[in-house]
Amino acid sequence: MVKAGLTPIDAILSATAGGSDLLGKSADIGSVQAGRYADIIAVAGDPLADVTELERVVFVMKGGVVYKADGKAVRP
Repeated sequence: MVKAGLTPIDAILSATAGGSDLLGKSADIGSVQAGRYADIIAVAGDPLADVTELERVVFVMKGGVVYKADGKAVRP
């Protein structure tokens, strides 16, 4: 999306908040807030400065279960 002309923040929002809007689920998903479902990833750097950071995910949590930590898979 960035290669097509979007800014990094617009690309990230289209995959999160924008996606939840399209699905009609923005009251439950699409952002990290109290009372919402959240799957979270973390990267080592700033994806707004270098969007390719999102290609190097070091932490993944889905449904409250950690699947990747310190860049390594974790058995749930």
